[in-house]
Amino acid sequence: MTTEARARRTPSSLCEVTGLPPYLRLLAGTQFAFNTGFYAVLPYLATHLGDGLGMAGWLVGLVLGLRTFSQQGLFVVGGALTDRYGPRPVVLAGCVLRIAGFAWLAFAASTATVVAAVLLIGFAAALFSPAVESETAREAVHREQADGTARARTLAVFSAAGQAGAFIGPLLGSLLLAVGGDWGFRAACGAGVAVFVAVFAGHAVLMPRRAAVHRERPRGGVRRVLGNPRFLVLCLAYSTWLIAYNQLYLALPAEVERATGSQAALGWLFALSSLLVVTAQIPLTRHAAVRLAPRTALTAGLALVAAGFALVPATPAGPGGLLPGAVLVALLTCGQMLLVPAARGLVPDLVDDRHLGLATGALSSVSGLAVLGGSAASGLLLQAPAPVLWGTLAAVPLTGAAAARLLPSGRGAGEEARAAG
Repeated sequence: MTTEARARRTPSSLCEVTGLPPYLRLLAGTQFAFNTGFYAVLPYLATHLGDGLGMAGWLVGLVLGLRTFSQQGLFVVGGALTDRYGPRPVVLAGCVLRIAGFAWLAFAASTATVVAAVLLIGFAAALFSPAVESETAREAVHREQADGTARARTLAVFSAAGQAGAFIGPLLGSLLLAVGGDWGFRAACGAGVAVFVAVFAGHAVLMPRRAAVHRERPRGGVRRVLGNPRFLVLCLAYSTWLIAYNQLYLALPAEVERATGSQAALGWLFALSSLLVVTAQIPLTRHAAVRLAPRTALTAGLALVAAGFALVPATPAGPGGLLPGAVLVALLTCGQMLLVPAARGLVPDLVDDRHLGLATGALSSVSGLAVLGGSAASGLLLQAPAPVLWGTLAAVPLTGAAAARLLPSGRGAGEEARAAG
């Protein structure tokens, strides 16, 4: 019986995971482990810096911002190194830096040492994440060509594995923090170290020594990727999604506080988002992959996100005043489950295979820069009347949906891109 037939008969997510080829299972397991180790520490970092080390609020914010910049802003560096040297050394180097960063952070006591450890942790992700993501996209395309399994289905398993890690990591961290005091945070950091030691060992043994895709100087690759109009359109569409997603940390808390008088219920809404992805990502993508071209899935996902924002002022408060926020989270998460695998699946169709790592990193870096400006602008709107605030926020992903219609469908476009390269 074929993998496709087994998937039709067995709807469980486990079937999708076990049905992956061994290398793709390794990559999906890597994403799960990365996020488990990372989120065992990250949610508790601000409290450790403020309460444990006595840092001022502005300094805590600066440290967290530096971590985001050293990670998201430098994805393009990790992608370029992956293209030039192959994924294996970049992934292993990222693991080593993450191990060193967590070990350093566990005992860092001064501002300078904390900043250095946090920058190391962020740059580690900027190395291994583009390497793993570009390898997953490349293998998803190969699998699609070999047995007809839509690449979006493979990428959905990868996304769900990462979200499962993001769900389990904080639970692990909270258990370790029960130790209390500095030793609780150090135990959480120690768990992160242990996870990445295991990831390093596994990849040192199991990850193939794939040759570098090309030896072109990174500057030439950057010109080719950022000079590609269709790739820039994808960056525009994906940027509107990230600006919208960032409202979970900006507009949603303001809405929850307005509706309930505090932000205490935010944790339940975040848990709702994670639970939706873990349980519904793979089945939703499995059905969408046979009915929607990647461009259509990207457009539909952005439209769902826009609907989530538009419905906030129109939704009755409901139980506890949380119904508008819950509707926003549910629609935004459903849109995410459609559009993220589709966007990642389109990258191999838009760039030459020699620059896939660079393009994967650039998609995150360019979008991350857009989020900086978009978040500042949306922050100014928080005091505006509800129809103005939520209508403006809805217009952002709608703009992305319109831009996405300019992209190739994602079916059969890869040969055109490779010929053009």
